[in-house]
Amino acid sequence: MRELRTALEPLTVVAMSQALSDGASSRMTEAPCGVALVIPTLNEAASIGAVVRSIPRDVVGRIIVADGGSSDDTAECAQRSGAEVLDVGRGYGRACLLATQAATDADIVVFMDGDGADDVQAIRSLVDPIRSGVADFVIGSRVRGVREPGSMSWHQVAAGVLAGFGMKLLYGVRYTDMCAFRAIRRDALLALGMSEMTYGWNIEMQMRAARSGLRIVEIPVPYHRRTGGSSKVAGSLSGTIRAGTRIISTFVRVATQAAPQSDAKHKHLGAA
Repeated sequence: MRELRTALEPLTVVAMSQALSDGASSRMTEAPCGVALVIPTLNEAASIGAVVRSIPRDVVGRIIVADGGSSDDTAECAQRSGAEVLDVGRGYGRACLLATQAATDADIVVFMDGDGADDVQAIRSLVDPIRSGVADFVIGSRVRGVREPGSMSWHQVAAGVLAGFGMKLLYGVRYTDMCAFRAIRRDALLALGMSEMTYGWNIEMQMRAARSGLRIVEIPVPYHRRTGGSSKVAGSLSGTIRAGTRIISTFVRVATQAAPQSDAKHKHLGAA
């Protein structure tokens, strides 16, 4: 059975010359290479502006904030900070899918949260294996990375490990986390036939990617305490129950359904 690649040294990317006005000097930077960053949001005005401004623009060519109907000024803060904003309606998976479809000029799509917990400097590490042709799907693992105290609850860690064990049994691919911080080839994602429009999106993507034979790499990523807003999943007992129920139902649904034609077309891809 194919094993998940759980470690990868940073890959060297060929740099392109880009003249930047910095007095009389200029420097070499990496080309964005068709990378779109998607940030689903809901009431994250306190953090989204700083998150958008901190994105490394030598890696990311386009920032799309997919807002799920925030009642605060999340959309305005994101737009003022340099992001494109899509009003996508409620549903985490819906936000991810609609933003991916909108990113027609991107070869690679990166997903991250807008609460300031993800380390934006790790975007490069997620993108490099795909740029270099080594992987199709790269997912960050908070469990294997350095976590700031209080950034993750014990049940979040346990859920990721248990889900990973289940996917190991089903597909021979062992994940350690269901982290939202991930990068994937846009064409490969659109071919997976994603249908989960809520918080089951992440685990559905991981399951379909494993079942379809995509080359998958998991890398450790740092994780911080959120800088604004409240967790929609772990911030309350009711939120945890709703998200947990949806994740479990998604796991059962994908595990018991026959692989669609869109999944089967990627079977020729080898392991990373």
